[in-house]
Parts: sequence; C-alpha cells; structure tokens
Amino acid sequence: MHSRILFFLALTPLVIVVIYSLPANKQAAFQVQPANRLLDLDIDTFIEGVLADWKSPGGLGVAVVKGGDDGGWQVETKGYGFATLGGSRVSEDTLFCIGSNSKLFNVLATGLLISNESLVPRISWDTRIADIVPEWELRDPVASARSTIVDLMSHRTGLPRDDLMYSWTEDIHSLLPRFKFLRPSTEFRDKWQYNNNMYTLLSYLPTVLLPSRIPYTQYVKEHIFDPLGLSSTTFSGNVALESGNLAEGIARDQVNRTEDLFGQGILRSMPYWISVDGNDGSLLSGAGGVIMSARDAVTWLQTLLLNGRNPLTHESVIPPEIIKKAATGVTVVHGQMSHPTLSPVVYGGGQAIMAYRGHTLIEHGGSAPGFHTQIARLPFDNLGVAVFSNDDIYGDRIMNIVKFGIIDKVLGLERIDWNDIMKAATAASYKKASSQIIPRPDNPKPPSALWEGRYKNDAYGEILLCLVGLESSTLPECHKLTDEVYTTLPGAIDLAIPTLVAKWNKIWASHIVLEHFDGDLYNASALDSIATDDGFWVNQEARDELITAEFVIEEDGVGFGLTGGIWGAGPGVDPPKGDTVRERAEVWFWKV
Repeated sequence: MHSRILFFLALTPLVIVVIYSLPANKQAAFQVQPANRLLDLDIDTFIEGVLADWKSPGGLGVAVVKGGDDGGWQVETKGYGFATLGGSRVSEDTLFCIGSNSKLFNVLATGLLISNESLVPRISWDTRIADIVPEWELRDPVASARSTIVDLMSHRTGLPRDDLMYSWTEDIHSLLPRFKFLRPSTEFRDKWQYNNNMYTLLSYLPTVLLPSRIPYTQYVKEHIFDPLGLSSTTFSGNVALESGNLAEGIARDQVNRTEDLFGQGILRSMPYWISVDGNDGSLLSGAGGVIMSARDAVTWLQTLLLNGRNPLTHESVIPPEIIKKAATGVTVVHGQMSHPTLSPVVYGGGQAIMAYRGHTLIEHGGSAPGFHTQIARLPFDNLGVAVFSNDDIYGDRIMNIVKFGIIDKVLGLERIDWNDIMKAATAASYKKASSQIIPRPDNPKPPSALWEGRYKNDAYGEILLCLVGLESSTLPECHKLTDEVYTTLPGAIDLAIPTLVAKWNKIWASHIVLEHFDGDLYNASALDSIATDDGFWVNQEARDELITAEFVIEEDGVGFGLTGGIWGAGPGVDPPKGDTVRERAEVWFWKV
C-alpha cells in the first residue's frame, strides 16, 4: 500500500541522516586562495552551482564566523538566490524561520530559570516535571512520575512525535491535558525519539514558575534577544512580514519525479506557516518559532562559541555552564557511523554532538513549511556556520551540502563532494520509496461498511469522515465538505476509488484522506490545502509513507487504527504489536 503524507513532522533536527550508505571517495580540491575571505569567489561558485544542480527556486542566507588566536573575529554574511517568487534576492537581512534551531533558545531559557537564585522553589536540570507542572500526566506512570527537564529536552520520555495532535487554535492549556492519552512507543528513557510537544511544555516554564507569569516569547526576548542585540530576530510572523525582509517559502507543485527528480513543476509561494499578532508567538514558539537573519546569526554563532558572552560587550548573557549543558550528550541519536567522516551522534538539549573528520561538531537543523536551516559550530576550531534555505522540498539537502563545503574550505580540508553524495542519496531514497508501492488489487474486496461518520481520539480530537467519489456521502453534515472537496483538494481525490475525507485543521495538515485499498484497509494521507489568489493547491511534497487505516467492528462499537509511522516514532522503534486492530494501532479512533 502507498500513501503520501504531508506533515513536516517538521521542526526536525536533520542531523545529516540521509546521506549515509553511499561511498565517500568522491573528492575534489578547492582552489587555494588568500585566507582573508571566508565566503570568497570559490565558495560563491560552489554555492551557486549547488543551487543550480538542485534547480532551487529559492536561495540561501549564509553566515560564517571564525575566531582568531588574538581574540579577533572574521565574520561574513552573504545572500544567494531568491527570497521570493517575485525575484527579490536574498541578502544578509533576509529573515527565515529557523524551525527547530529554536529549541536551543528554549533550553537556554530553561537554564536561565535554573540559574535564577531568586526563584522559589529553586529548580535544577533534574527537577521532575510532575513537581512543577500540576497538569502533567502521561499514560506511562513511570514516565509520568519520573520525567525531568533533562528527559524532555533530550527526547527520552518514551513518547513519539504525535505532531498531528495539535491545531492552529491550540495553546498549552488545551494541549497539556491530552498528553496522558498518547500511546508511548518505547519504555521511559529507552530511546531517543524527537518530540516537539515536550519542547512546547518546556516553553511553558517561565509562565508557570515566575510570579509575573511572563510568556515564554517575552522572556526570551528580554533575557536573550535584547541583551545580545538580536534586533531583527522575532517570534512573530507578522512582525517579520512588516519588516519587508521575510523570505517566502517556495514549493514545487505537480513535479513528475520519475522524469526529473529535481524538476520545478509549478512554483508556489507558501504563506507563512504561523501568523500571529505581536510578539507572543504561538503554541510552537518553543519548538520552532524563531525567525532570524544571517546578520543576527553571526552574533548568535559568536555567542555560542564564546560560551554565552555578548561578542561586542563581552557581557555574560547566558552562563557558560548552561551552554555546556545543552551540548552535553544524554541520548544516542545514531549509535553507528553513518558515513566514514561522521562519528555516532548524541543529543543534549537542542543540540546534536558528533565529530566530522576528527573535528568536534555541535549543530542542529530546523524545518518548517517552506524553510530549512542549519546552525553549526566547531568549538575547538572556533568556527561557526549558519545556512538558511527557503527551498521547501530540497532545502534540507542543500543546507548540509553548503555547510560541509564551507567547513572543508575554512579548515583547509580536502573537499568531499557532498553535492554528488546527497543527489545520489536522494535518488536512491526515491527509488526505494517507489519500489515499496503495492498497487491496489484489480478486484479489491469491498469494505464491509461505508464507515462514514464521526470518530474520536482523546489526544487527536474528533473528525467527521465523509464518503467522496462516484458515490458521495448521504450524511447531511457531510454536504458542505463533499461540495467543496474537489476545489480545496484539487487532484488529490481519485473519483474511481471510494474515499473518505475529513477536515482536520491541524498545523501540518488541513485534511485526512483515506483511500480504499482492499477490504477494510485504506491508504491514509494527511494533506495540506493552501489557498491562493487563483484557487487552491495541495502541498504533497513530503516523504512517501506507508500509512494504513484499518476499520473494524468490535463488541463495543466501530473504530479504525492508523499504522505505518503516523505517530512519528524514533529510528529503530518497532511498531505496536497485538492480535487486534486496536492493539496494533499507533493511533486509534472510535466512532461516536
């Protein structure tokens, strides 16, 4: 079975995981040029070539800092390519959502609370969440009782991502009580499993712990942004838009990947994914809401390399022990070398720690609709690199290629051709996904019921499944959806196949589509319908997933289970096992 599922499950670390079963012997040398430039003509040619090879419709904001033995700094910023479909070029002031690179701000803000001697009661990295957040409760009683700040920031609570549980209208007060209904995918502290929800909870701590009940975004602005002079950095999409510097995320629609894997198709400008008034941010501010320019990234990289000191005033803004704590490994992301140049990867708090070609590398990636970013530093080389992309589909590959290319050049290493490696890995990944598609049987068994109706999961909420296609729903409450679905989801519904559709209105997906496969099995897709001046388009530029919905009639009623990765478990985590559909379900919905 086959399904295309769109939800970035974004805000992901992107710790270079896509490249790694390929040879590392493709190497070429950068020309040796005077060392007085970091982003020289050689690098310019390299970056422009990468953008051309990937047929990128967007661009890059790049920042590089290199500290000298005398305490001086060489800092450079540059823009490449396009910030908008209208042809505006990327500059050092172009703003990008940095996605999960926001998580480090969250961890450092938590560290500032820990170092606050006036806080009563005092907290530590080992403070249990149950002791400071009364609403905290998980399904696993051990994790519920014992989870600490470190457990949340290092992604080891036992919970998978479950990024489709929250919607645009959520806040922490509506989200937190539903955590106890999420099915854990591993035992407590057993595996690293990336989780945005836990960072949403961490961002709640300033409001919970401080007498002023200050919002997280205001706390970060007052204690980190402003003291460091990060003047254009913000949590607000509206503030960024009003500046005139916010890049557009650029997507590629209707690309025939079989004919041209790197084709552009129809280029689409993506609306900024979080639109809020003022600087209060949103539910995901702590997990992925920071917006930053390459110019501000210079200051941020220097601050991290200086262990929390403002690079201009030398004032200690973030105590060095907090910076070090975030970059101290707690969980294992990849226990084996994924490439000869890369060590195993461990994770602290909003930071992945590894070695690249014998050099310690501390980094994190970030993804949000339309944006991919990488912020990396090599502390023992006093080198920092930030690469921001607005290429929705391939920005994650491009940013890593450019990051490694700059590191190789600045450190004087023989250049590894990461561009060829990444392109080959992308082609191999597409080929593998295509080979896993199981075509629908020529004579599929019909479903044992129409399965229309209203279903509920206590964590994910309620959905109304409506039948569309040649035989449309007769339920009165479905009429509005069936009338508009071909307009709002153009090209996403196969009229020849019985299909159930529901509005989902989640942050990452507007609809869930269940397309009949065989019997009571359906292929499931979470799709995002995006309005434009010329109608709607459906963003389907996501990775291929084999998500299955299976319906069943049980003694206590009707339900369906979703399996195949919908819950976003960590690498190497086995799917649920059991004798019944409910026991095997990652997420179980029952009919109400």
